[in-house]
Amino acid sequence: MLYCYPRIRDLREDRDLTQAEVARLLCTTQQQYSKYEQGIQEIPVHHLLTLADFYRVSTDYLLGRL
Repeated sequence: MLYCYPRIRDLREDRDLTQAEVARLLCTTQQQYSKYEQGIQEIPVHHLLTLADFYRVSTDYLLGRL
């Protein structure tokens, strides 16, 4: 199953961050984070909350619901 997180890549790139830098924030690997961006792996809720706080957006925004 593919998951859809189109905004996490856009937010990362808008801030000129690498996947490895965001992965460190989440205490995960670059490979795992890449799977989130590609929609291969579902983002765990605790990572979703961390990203929302970091980017100062809502989880709904990250999930494409707004």
